[in-house]
Amino acid sequence: MLQLQGEQVESLWDEVLPIEIRQLPEDLAKIDEALGDLRLFEPIVQLWRETTPTGLVEGRPTIPMSMYVRLMVLKHRHGWGYESLMREVSDSLHLRRFCGIPIDQKVPDESTPRKMTRRLGAETIAQITLNLIAKAERETRFRARAVRIDSTVVEADVRYPNDAQLAGDAAKILARESRKLTKVAGTITEKVRDRSGSVCRALREINRSLTRRISGAKEQVLELTGIAGQLLEKSLREARQLAQKARRSARGRGAAAKQRAADAFEQIIERAEKVARQITQRLGGEKVTDRLVSMSDPDARPIRKGKLKNPTEFGYVKQITEITPNTRRGARGFVLPPPSAIGNPAENELLNQTVEQLQTLGVNIREVAVDGGFGHKKTLEQLAPLEPDRVYIAGRPTEWSKHTTRRLYRYRTGAEGRISHKKRSYGLDRSRLKGHEGSNIWTGWGALAYNLDTYTTYA
Repeated sequence: MLQLQGEQVESLWDEVLPIEIRQLPEDLAKIDEALGDLRLFEPIVQLWRETTPTGLVEGRPTIPMSMYVRLMVLKHRHGWGYESLMREVSDSLHLRRFCGIPIDQKVPDESTPRKMTRRLGAETIAQITLNLIAKAERETRFRARAVRIDSTVVEADVRYPNDAQLAGDAAKILARESRKLTKVAGTITEKVRDRSGSVCRALREINRSLTRRISGAKEQVLELTGIAGQLLEKSLREARQLAQKARRSARGRGAAAKQRAADAFEQIIERAEKVARQITQRLGGEKVTDRLVSMSDPDARPIRKGKLKNPTEFGYVKQITEITPNTRRGARGFVLPPPSAIGNPAENELLNQTVEQLQTLGVNIREVAVDGGFGHKKTLEQLAPLEPDRVYIAGRPTEWSKHTTRRLYRYRTGAEGRISHKKRSYGLDRSRLKGHEGSNIWTGWGALAYNLDTYTTYA
């Protein structure tokens, strides 16, 4: 049963506490006031209505959604993990009161918000964020008049990849998942041999070759990478045979569970086959497109942005859009849920999603400042529905006065500072959730936490 709001926070024990402890700090009090509007949580109700209609009024009650949202906001404001979050909330009277947990009750287990995060998904959080921005437009002195747009890379939670290392990961995962499959199937005795140790020995030889810097090191590295690929191919042959036998044995009692296990195992096989194919292409001198960089995060891609510090990043491109009341120095506004796509999309590929969000909000945008990576003609066409007075594209000549051009130049440059702020303080430097959907969820919560802090400056 869906539960939006919890019970009364105050108890008899609160009467003995000093008034300073019972009152929230100023920033948390304003955020608490904003989240007290249950209309913000309408997307959660809509999700339950679409997925589990009877779950609105029947079944075991969920934790209060107002409590869950507050917990996640604290998590992204402070950069805590789930266990650290619960420990900090349990030990703090202010945080307990902010989350709506009475002092005589136990905080939820860390697995509860962790599972709820995936269940709600990215779209629900994005709708809550848009509702908050609309609430700010409606109930505070905030009025959106300018927009600045820039893209950044949110790194996936993966280590720096190489083909031999990926082969070792694939061999290890195939062996592990095959044991799970044989346990579910019951009657199958075949298994996939764990060859990750042999692949790791080849990987150590690669590291020694690179360290010695001897002539012919590159050829030796390619040879050892080929050995790792051959070992992975052996594991793949065993895995394919095991998957076929698991399919044939999926009859009678427990057939559905066996089919699900076989489907999951075949997904792992597909990823491992892609790793083996990448090694073959590399040894053949072919160009590898749509490269897989992690077995655990198959949607992450290598992205080159021309940075001196990080020439190649591994993750997802996010388009950060900030709407502000003016273009002055230090202008702070609200951030839209960042659009994203797998791979390295061009700036204009994500702009349509941003325009749709601005149209949904119904804001009156007068000036737009974007990065130089946006195409001039296409950008004007995509922004036409917003009817802005000026569209500034960095590096493009303008017909305006020097003062106006300089003002918009500085305003657009501030987008990079805003992105840096969100990376340092709201977790946009690296997504701790796997996959493209997980990355969207992570950045969505970061945007919501940032916007709630922004709301306090206008409330």
